[in-house]
Amino acid sequence: MATRSRTGRTAGPIDLNRYDVTPPYAGFTTFMRQPICLTPEDLRVGEIEVAICGVPWDGTQSTRSGSHAGPQGIRSCDYYPNPQQGALHQHVRVDPVKELRMADYGDADVIIGDTTRTFKNVRTFIQEIAETGAVPMILGGDHGITWPDVSGIADVYGFGSVGVVHFDAHADTAMDMMGNLASHGTPMRRLIESGAVLGKNFVQVGLRGYWPDAPVLAWMEEQGMRSHFMAEIDRRGFAAVLETAVAEALDGAQHLFLSVDVDVADPAYAPGTGSPEPGGLTSRELLWAVRRLAAEVGIVGLDVVEVAPVLDAGNRITCLLAHRVVMEAMTGLAMRKLGLVSPDYMDPRAAGGPGVSAR
Repeated sequence: MATRSRTGRTAGPIDLNRYDVTPPYAGFTTFMRQPICLTPEDLRVGEIEVAICGVPWDGTQSTRSGSHAGPQGIRSCDYYPNPQQGALHQHVRVDPVKELRMADYGDADVIIGDTTRTFKNVRTFIQEIAETGAVPMILGGDHGITWPDVSGIADVYGFGSVGVVHFDAHADTAMDMMGNLASHGTPMRRLIESGAVLGKNFVQVGLRGYWPDAPVLAWMEEQGMRSHFMAEIDRRGFAAVLETAVAEALDGAQHLFLSVDVDVADPAYAPGTGSPEPGGLTSRELLWAVRRLAAEVGIVGLDVVEVAPVLDAGNRITCLLAHRVVMEAMTGLAMRKLGLVSPDYMDPRAAGGPGVSAR
């Protein structure tokens, strides 16, 4: 007997593509033209491995706003005309669209002006995805959503069993922001205080600029957080720092969540964000790092946040970078599924291996 969803239809992913080839600016907008799922039953029946979802929220943004439009901006920025038929990653020669069962799960229920209710909804939303075994890949939204995102993951996998690798210019470990405990500058502290994530299982990469202050830095050290500043990257090189971060991510936690604030990238690569900070990573470095972590360590969730399309420049390069962050994470999971987990794996044909013409 067919399983019925609560909408009264037969449960399972719904393909919205009317034609074999549909450009990204036409038809119904889903991530990479993937089918939609509306209920956990849809995810289960479709045996979905990766569920893309959005949290259109910027209610805890303290500077320039606009990240509520991030999910739709990220979904619609692509330019490939036919991604539903495949997307072969040229570095590793793996096609995540063909190797993984994916769906777009839509957006969490955001209550305008009500942080408490919104965060409760987000936590439940992410929890219901994770309970099906799918990996939620969350399009933000300001960075405040990482508190309910990761809490929802920890509700499923266990408090204290989830580690976080956090790419950001800012530590986001403030005690509060103008008395507000739920802010895009406080989520990492809230996660540690709640016990959802242990301090020693937090790995931060790309910190720079003129914040946090000394008391916040001292608190971070007391929690045993592993923080890699751009100063260390400048001194040791990003490759060496990433090797350390991979090892730290494997130390203690059984599961890994990636949180990517696009301002970890230099504003030359990600101008469309609320708190840009010069001197960051290149887009190439960020994408490489995300793919490696997903492939070599494995992930149970990811969020990419602080994308503000209204602040983006040119042809929406910040939206495109965020889109590619998700694609790199998917590629890494596909590599892991195929057993391609050796350090910094690349296909020899792409890397100019023996017998491969450079032309």
